[in-house]
Amino acid sequence: MFVLKGKNALVTGGSRGIGRAIAEALARQGAHVVVNYVRGEEAAREVVAAIEGAGGTAEVLGFDVADMTVAEEQVGALAKRLGKLDILVANAGVAIDGLLLRLKEDDVDRLLAVNVKGALGCAKGAVKAMVRSKGGRVIFVSSVVGEMGNVGQTAYAASKAALLGITKSLAREYASRAITVNAITPGFIETDMTHAIPEPARSELAKAIPLGRIGTAAEVAAAAAFLASDEAAYVTGQALRVNGGMYV
Repeated sequence: MFVLKGKNALVTGGSRGIGRAIAEALARQGAHVVVNYVRGEEAAREVVAAIEGAGGTAEVLGFDVADMTVAEEQVGALAKRLGKLDILVANAGVAIDGLLLRLKEDDVDRLLAVNVKGALGCAKGAVKAMVRSKGGRVIFVSSVVGEMGNVGQTAYAASKAALLGITKSLAREYASRAITVNAITPGFIETDMTHAIPEPARSELAKAIPLGRIGTAAEVAAAAAFLASDEAAYVTGQALRVNGGMYV
């Protein structure tokens, strides 16, 4: 199941955390994976080496999704060079926390540029290519915070909620072209970000999750592999919640 042999996939922000797990999962299913990075070239190359070491194929592609025009152009050029682009996982994102009264406009601009405009730019380039090849999969990595909100994350939650509106709209726009558009909304996942949380706070977080633990990047990646596959051909406009039951 979930065989992706012969498919080309681009994972933005694929050099670490959830992005890396998704890149490796898609490669294990047979896809040729392009690992996007903005600053972490060495880490991106480590992902490619791990994929190749496991018998898969991959390459790196550096560009900043925050520039919507550049993102669109880079994705379009990639699709042209590879001959097609079957899967886009728009995972690149930033998290800048702060209470509303302390929120800086520059921080809001940065969040929207990366999390929203970046996703739109990549999607625009990918959809153009997918229309030509008569099908494709677009997957946005949103967040449980975009659905339920969280104290101190108003702007971040807004950017992640925007991805859900984008998902539903694009799903309607391109369903007739056999392009499915879905989102994944991870809960608290073991990443560099959550590792920085002190242990007492981590334990309290786990208690608030019905399954009683923080999730893994591999579990989010499994959801992405499903949505990218032929088995998900009749799934579009959906937000797949990978959150341990903390929001249902």
